[in-house]
Formats: sequence, structure tokens, C-alpha cells
Amino acid sequence: MPRVFTSLGMDASKYLNKTEWIYTLPNNSNIWIGGLDDKERTEKILGMEYATIFENEASQISYDSHEILSTRLNPPPGVPGKNWIDYNPPSIQHWGYKIFHTRKFPDGRDVPEGDYKKLLMNPIDNPYLSKEYLDTLSMLSAGKRLRFEKGEYSMDSGSLWKRAWINYGKPPELVRVVIGVDPSGTVAGDEVGIIVAGIGVDDVLYILDDYSCHGTPAQWAAEVVAAYNKWKADIIVAEKNFGGDMVTHTIQTAQANTNVKLITSSRGKIVRAEPVSAMYEHGKVLHRIPFLSLEDEYCIYEPGSDFSPNRLDAAVFALTELSGPTIQWGFI
Repeated sequence: MPRVFTSLGMDASKYLNKTEWIYTLPNNSNIWIGGLDDKERTEKILGMEYATIFENEASQISYDSHEILSTRLNPPPGVPGKNWIDYNPPSIQHWGYKIFHTRKFPDGRDVPEGDYKKLLMNPIDNPYLSKEYLDTLSMLSAGKRLRFEKGEYSMDSGSLWKRAWINYGKPPELVRVVIGVDPSGTVAGDEVGIIVAGIGVDDVLYILDDYSCHGTPAQWAAEVVAAYNKWKADIIVAEKNFGGDMVTHTIQTAQANTNVKLITSSRGKIVRAEPVSAMYEHGKVLHRIPFLSLEDEYCIYEPGSDFSPNRLDAAVFALTELSGPTIQWGFI
């Protein structure tokens, strides 16, 4: 926003209310900046009406939130209401694919003709992107290159999960919260998987957050601690294979007295993950919001493939810890 104001010869700071995150323009129109990531921020947005709505990175926005947000589109007379939506294409199960490409709302109704238009823009179309950035995109893995460079939706290709098994829901009061951590084998290697999961009073398991990141041990430990504190977690479950007790030391150096449990992955990745994928298939796990990087790992990972699905592993650690004997004895 500051760069937009600068291009217009205006000083953005003169128009911004930092308490409310509202820009008030000289003609008294307002631009509200908000989020849908917690109850207070959502209620603040839903308390207003808008002439235009822009849903940025809508791949992270649930269809329920999109629908509710759409009820706030109520422009003044003579002003056409518009809802702009952008995202890097997620999976074909996302509501955006259904509306814009199959021309069906998620509940099966036809999308009206003349409404919901789409436009594909790829990085190569942006003259302001550097050659170095475009080269970086061209060196991504095949799945990520299709999404971030070519703008294509991802399909199911793995054998463990199906997109149709991944459903969303608002968590009730939580009984227990666990942070699953899958450390990388090297400092500059794969991402460290950091997934927050909880079990509600309804006995349903929920994926609550994704803090996965690249970084040094100090950096990823700081993310683990941030997740631990935000979600008031009961325990951190981390794989011991890389570094042994050093994992506990790294996390407790970032914050003393964190409750860390180390596990040894003695069984194969597929054997560990199969009971968890079965819980998804039977509706025992819901996601608080779309977590597309995690969901892509679920549905694209194929046994024997080259990449390490760190988010998947971290989620399996957390959900297995929450399930306890449920998985061991076979609840289905």
C-alpha cells in the first residue's frame, strides 16, 4: 500500500489509522486491511459493509469464510459491487476451481452465466520480476513448478491420501494440543515440519496450524516455541533420528521447561502414516483452514519418491500422539 500511495504522489502515513488499519482517502472513502485468521479479526470485518472486497491468497480461505465475507458486499447506489479473488492455484478440490472452472458451486448449483470470470497470470507475464526470481521458479520440484510457475492446479498422485478425505471445521474447546516436529537432516536441507494438532471436546482431531520452515536449529526452534505458546500446547513430539537428544536441547534453549517428547521412527514412513490417513478417510480429522502445503504433501507423496514430506511426518507424529491407543488398537 505505501508503494501505491507513492506512485500517486501521496504519503501513505498521512492516511493510515494504525490502530484500526484503515486508510481514509481525501474523498472520504476507506480501505480496510483485515484478516480471517481469528474470531476477533473476523468479527471486525463482518461488522462492516463494502463496495469492493479483495480476497488475497484465497487458497488459504475456506469456502465458508468466502461465503460469509460475500454477505458484506453492499455498495452504495450507482457503485457496482466487485469481489476480487487471487491465489496460486491449489488442488482441484478447492472451491475456486469448482466455481471458476467446473462452473459449479460446492453445493452443486450452477454458476450463473456472466458471473465469476477468471484470468490466468503467470510470473513470466510480470515485467517487474527479476530474471533471478524466474530462474528460481524454474528450478522448483515438478509439482511446485506447475503451481507457482505455470499456474496449474494440483491433482492427486499419491497413494496415501485423497483430496476428498480432507475436510474443514471450526475447532470447539480443545482438550489437548500437540506440536509435531520433523527435523531436517541438514541445516540447509529440507524444511523442518512443524504442525499443530489438537483434540476437541467432540473427540474429533484438528489440524490447527502449520509453522514449517527452512532455517538453522535456532530459527526452527523459535518457530516451535512460538507455536507452543500461541496454542498453549501440552507437549512437543519430535523425531529423534536426527540429532538425538540435541533436538530437546535446541528447543529448550529457545525456551526452558518446554515439554518435549522424543520418538524414534522405527517403522517405515508408510506404516506410520496409514492409520492416520484412515482417520481422515473416516472423518476423524478436520483442518481448521486449508493448509495447502501440508495437503499437497498428503496427496502427492508416493512411497519411494525423492522428496521428504516433513509436514506429513510432523502431522503424523502429532495426530498419533493425540490418538494414543486409538490407533494402536484400530478404532475402525
